[in-house]
Amino acid sequence: MVYLAIILLLGFLSLVVAFVFYRRVTSVSIETGAASAAEVARLTEISGAIAEGAMAFLKREYTILAIFMAIFAVVIAFAISDPHAGAPMGILSAVSFLVGAGISVAAGYIGMNIATKGNVRTAAAARISLQESFKIAFNSGAVMGFGLTGLAVIGIAVVYIGLRSMFPNEQIHIIMEILSGFALGGSSVALFGRVGGGIYTKAADVGADLVGKVEAGIPEDDPRNPAVIADNVGDNVGDIAGMGADLFGSVAESTCAAMVIGATAFAYVPDENLRVAALLFPLIVSGIGIVASFFSLFLVNPKSEEKVESSLKNALIGSTIFMLAALYYPTMKFIPAEFKLSPESTFIYHNTGVFVALAAGLISGLLIGLITEYFTSHRYNPVREIANASQTGAATNIIYGLANGYNSSVVPMLLIALTAALGYNYAGMYGIAMSAIGMLGTIAVGLTIDAYGPVSDNAGGIAEMAEMGKDIRKRTDALDAAGNTTAAIGKGFAIGSAALTGLALTSAFLTRAAQAKPELSTIGLTDPAVLAGLMTGAALPFAFSAMTMKSVGKAAFDMIEEVRRQFREIPGLLQGKARPDYRTCVDISTKASLREMIAPGLLVILTPLLVGTFFGVKMLAGLLIGSLISGVMLAISMANSGGAWDNAKKYIETGQLGGKGSDTHKAAVVGDTVGDPFKDTSGPSLNILIKLMAIISLVFVPFFVSKGGILLK
Repeated sequence: MVYLAIILLLGFLSLVVAFVFYRRVTSVSIETGAASAAEVARLTEISGAIAEGAMAFLKREYTILAIFMAIFAVVIAFAISDPHAGAPMGILSAVSFLVGAGISVAAGYIGMNIATKGNVRTAAAARISLQESFKIAFNSGAVMGFGLTGLAVIGIAVVYIGLRSMFPNEQIHIIMEILSGFALGGSSVALFGRVGGGIYTKAADVGADLVGKVEAGIPEDDPRNPAVIADNVGDNVGDIAGMGADLFGSVAESTCAAMVIGATAFAYVPDENLRVAALLFPLIVSGIGIVASFFSLFLVNPKSEEKVESSLKNALIGSTIFMLAALYYPTMKFIPAEFKLSPESTFIYHNTGVFVALAAGLISGLLIGLITEYFTSHRYNPVREIANASQTGAATNIIYGLANGYNSSVVPMLLIALTAALGYNYAGMYGIAMSAIGMLGTIAVGLTIDAYGPVSDNAGGIAEMAEMGKDIRKRTDALDAAGNTTAAIGKGFAIGSAALTGLALTSAFLTRAAQAKPELSTIGLTDPAVLAGLMTGAALPFAFSAMTMKSVGKAAFDMIEEVRRQFREIPGLLQGKARPDYRTCVDISTKASLREMIAPGLLVILTPLLVGTFFGVKMLAGLLIGSLISGVMLAISMANSGGAWDNAKKYIETGQLGGKGSDTHKAAVVGDTVGDPFKDTSGPSLNILIKLMAIISLVFVPFFVSKGGILLK
């Protein structure tokens, strides 16, 4: 129990850090930076509208999700069973599923709450100094980063303790399979959070930009624009709640995958203390990551506008170095010097190999983030090429942006391949899982700098709507520009970790399938069922992306028509003499996102269930690998194309190539609106497609092995 006590202590430490940062943010008064009582009133009114819209959306989304969760829990309870299990496996898996979903929902609320408190304080503090404004935005991100990590670690540990207490004599691999339901719950919430939030934010963003900036010629976040509140609400529901649920799911899934494989690998270690330590080692790694991430926060202290981006990057680099140094001793102590992945295996692995796997994941995660920065920051040539291409119109802007996205996906994919190869070579299937754990080890600081982005973006919007002045907007734009790049880094990091997590879950799925049915221990690529699965899986990310892109298009069409109607029918609106109807635009985004998220969600959830039931484990294994390979490439290219288009526009807005309002700028705005669903809807949602199908396969593996393959028998 001493190991569990350490894990819980580190998890609670993470929550304490989150609470301290929460208090730091909320203790700052809006009046501190505001110029007058009238400005305080405007800031309070605007931030209140954003918070109200964000929380209303979450409430409606989670109400729909609650119905889905209840139905899916019943399916899990009745479908899953194992003749070798003494515990009621189906019922316990359903309970574990609901606990994971509930904690993921709580994480979303925590993130939304702090983001809607931090945004207005960041805007008000910008009148004092850039450093004060940055500090509030960064502290807001830290609440999300450390709060979510702490909840994930404590949640998994508590479910494990509960299962072991109720069924002390149950086989450990059964306990681990039940625990996988926790990860399935978190990932299911993430799917709808990412897709629904992405559709919401981009419908509003596209409508606000195309009609406001291109047609009407008014600035971004101008209070005359009817879609501006919906746009700022969308930043929170998509980039805070959606991203948080996504990475919560990744932590839970990679941990469960490693523990499922570890249950077999370490089951025969004679020393009981060492056996328990090795089994819980993935959680210990996450705890070490919390400490490393905390110390890296002291590296963040920008002295000027130019140093904001590099200061944020220092935290990511620092946490990687700290964690790499801290991992060696625990790995040597808690992992057996020699181990096999199964009793009949002839391969012997070593604890040094596990350390290599962890280090490979940790370093490749950092490199993927830095490569993403190169392809999406306007400090570097790829984005400036897109900006230059905008001089000849929107078409060349889009051509260069697409090319940039395709090019940017090559090196990250090679890094993921190298990491997987190293992990497998040095520690087998367990090494792949530990590579994913390593990549997610610095999740607390990674999510901190990612959540910083939408908070600073919202702050700029609030400053513009409250008419705080151009000098204040200049400061918030500097924070936002850095936030755009860190958000792109965060998306690259999330996609890379999703790839390794998906691979780890697939490895765990195959390990358990082979354990239940030895003839499944070897699955060849030339098997027709596997080939059919590979081709089907490769097609899924494209079908999914088409659905989500069209959903944004349909919702944006309604938003554009509404904004045009208000400009046309409300007298004096464009002259600033009348107030727009913000609520109608918020309602359009809310209804559209809740309506359109259902079909893509069902595609992801039903596909592995149907394939496993009707075509069996072999075709399902091919499906998972096919969707992973094409999904990762597509996700990286879409996310980086969108990020590059966005920053090419911002580069022009700094005064380059004609500046705001020029034809070059208008072409870049068109490219940016094309990129909006790329980087904030379809691209990030593919992460969850890859992971969720794999975790569903793992949770339902007893059913697929015993009753699946109906059409091929």
